[in-house]
Amino acid sequence: MSAGKKLRQILEQPGALVLPGVYDCIGAKIVEQIGFPVVFTSGFGISGSTLGRPDYGFITATEMLYAIRRITESVNIPLVADIDTGYGNPLNVIRTVTDIVNMGVAGIILEDQEWPKKCGHFQGKRVIPMAEHVEKIKAAVHARGDSGLVIIARTDARAPLGLDEAIKRGRACAEAGADVVFIEAPQSLEDLQAIATAFEDVYLFANMIEGGKTPVLSGQELAEMGFKIVVYPLSGLFSATQAMINCYRQLFENGTTAGLQDIVSFQDFENIIEVPKYQELEQKFSVDVRH
Repeated sequence: MSAGKKLRQILEQPGALVLPGVYDCIGAKIVEQIGFPVVFTSGFGISGSTLGRPDYGFITATEMLYAIRRITESVNIPLVADIDTGYGNPLNVIRTVTDIVNMGVAGIILEDQEWPKKCGHFQGKRVIPMAEHVEKIKAAVHARGDSGLVIIARTDARAPLGLDEAIKRGRACAEAGADVVFIEAPQSLEDLQAIATAFEDVYLFANMIEGGKTPVLSGQELAEMGFKIVVYPLSGLFSATQAMINCYRQLFENGTTAGLQDIVSFQDFENIIEVPKYQELEQKFSVDVRH
C-alpha cells in the first residue's frame, strides 16, 4: 500500500490527527519512535536549519526536495511535505508532484502565495489569482495518478484579502480535487469557528504556531470545532533552538558542559539513530581477514 493510501486510512479514523513539524532526520526519527502515526516537514524549519535564513522563498525546489527525500527515507511512517507554491506554474507543479510521489511522500501542502513566498505568519504576503491556484491544484491531482497522495490546498488570502475570500478560495480548491483545505493564519477564535462552519463536509487543516497570528489550541479543542489535521510545525525547532542556546551559553561562560540539564545521553542518541541495527549488519557482513 502506498504512503498516500496509508495516510487516507489514518484520516478516516475519528478525532483530529495531531502532527509535529520536523526539519531533519533526527526529528523525524524521534517523532516515529515516540509513536506518532504521521510526520510533517516544516518549510520554515528546513529553510532556517539548512540556510540559516527566514522563510522568505530563499530555499530552492532542489534544496527542499532533497531535504524531504532524506527525511522520508529515514522513517517508516507517512510523511506530509510542505512544497510551498509548487515552484512555478501548473507544469512546474506536475514536475514537483511527480518527484514527490516517486519519493514515497504521503501528502503535500500547496499554497497560493506569489513567489517568493513568506511564512504564513509574516507580514506583507501576496497571493496569486484564485483561478491560477485552482489550476495548480488540478495539476497536482493529475500528477498524483493512482498514488493516493493527499493534497492539502493552502490559501494565504486571509491577511491580504479577508476571511470571506479565503473561504471562497478553499471551496474552489476542494471542488478542484483537493482532499484537505488549509486556510492559513486565522486571526481569532471567531475566524476558526467561521472556517469550521463553512467546510462541514471537507477535511480541515489547522496550523498552530506559538507566538503566531492564530490562537494556539489543543488538538482536542480543534477536533471539537471540526478540524481534522492539527500541525505544530515549529514547536520542535523552537525547543531545540532554546536547548542549543542554553548549551552553548553555558559552554561559553563556564568552559564546560558539566551539569548541563536536558541533554540526551550518548547511548540514547545511539538508539535514536539505530546504531545497534548497523552494528548487527556490520557483523553480518564482516570479513575475517585472518583467512
